[in-house]
Amino acid sequence: MRALALVVAAAVIVGILWDAFETIVLPRRVSRRLRLARLTLVPTWGLISSVFRRWPPGGRRENLLGYYGPLAVILLLASWAAGLILGFALLLWGLGSPLAGPDGRPVLGTDIYLSGTTFFTLGLGDVTPRSWGARAITVAEAGIGFSFLALVISYLPVLYQSFSRREVRIALLDAWAGSPPTAVELVRRLAAYDHTEAFGPFLDQWESWAAELLETHISYPILCFFRSQHDNQSWLAALTTVLDACALAMVGLHGVPSRGAALAFAMARHAVVDLSQVLNRAPRPPQGDRLPASDLARVRAVLAEAGIGLRHGREADAQLAELRRMYEPYVNSLSGLLLMPLPAWLPAPGVKDNWQKSAWK
Repeated sequence: MRALALVVAAAVIVGILWDAFETIVLPRRVSRRLRLARLTLVPTWGLISSVFRRWPPGGRRENLLGYYGPLAVILLLASWAAGLILGFALLLWGLGSPLAGPDGRPVLGTDIYLSGTTFFTLGLGDVTPRSWGARAITVAEAGIGFSFLALVISYLPVLYQSFSRREVRIALLDAWAGSPPTAVELVRRLAAYDHTEAFGPFLDQWESWAAELLETHISYPILCFFRSQHDNQSWLAALTTVLDACALAMVGLHGVPSRGAALAFAMARHAVVDLSQVLNRAPRPPQGDRLPASDLARVRAVLAEAGIGLRHGREADAQLAELRRMYEPYVNSLSGLLLMPLPAWLPAPGVKDNWQKSAWK
């Protein structure tokens, strides 16, 4: 029995250390399914999301869901720590609990106590190892515990810096495309203020943003669950708005070069496809058409009124439909998983931007 405990303990310790390495240190996608991070986060999010799916989208649901991302980070770190403490305790127990303590009896509880105080480098000294094997395990655990705390201290700032950089661009989108953002409002505002020459630099910036989003969210998938400051904004809605706007430009917007739009579209689609793979979400087309023929006619009317007409005809409609099929199933699937509503193509009438509102007015 104690020999089996040694094998299980070694497997637990190695598995947790490797999982922590892949999650914190390794800057690339991990395709392995059997991971403690996945076993911890997938069931908890499934339980929480099943409850909140019954709630209407809006402020209260978004506020409560906003707690999940940070709490999930704490839960994952606590799971790693608890697993390592238990693993080293099993090692000591497998060696026969060679400890000197107040009660003098070899019990698993004492092994866990020594393991916990050693892992967190407390060094209380009321329980001490008596054999060379137990001493070696204690020294190894103290080193791993110290390194684990150092990794956590470095991990959290990197995580929140990535989140902050993501949110800065989303906040800037407010005045460009409305709240919530829509592709038609973005293009209309550029044209209404005779600012269409800014569309190229705008797309360049969002191409870079999509590339950074891809890199950071593949390295730290937990960031996908971190929500924006306002309940009508999200990284997924911003990315979808950029894809919608790029699709319009690639079909043909008067006075807007299509090359920059094609580059930004390619990067943004790359991001949603890879993130769907990381989160294990197969593409799923929307149940209803996001842009039916009647709305497409309104899109053309709004843009024509702003002086930036959209190319029309069967060929243009077919090209737009084909571009939408390249990304809508992926963003729709992510929307269903993360409970982040997708933006419409057209803004709702009379809706103010976030910068135009306050708690007092």
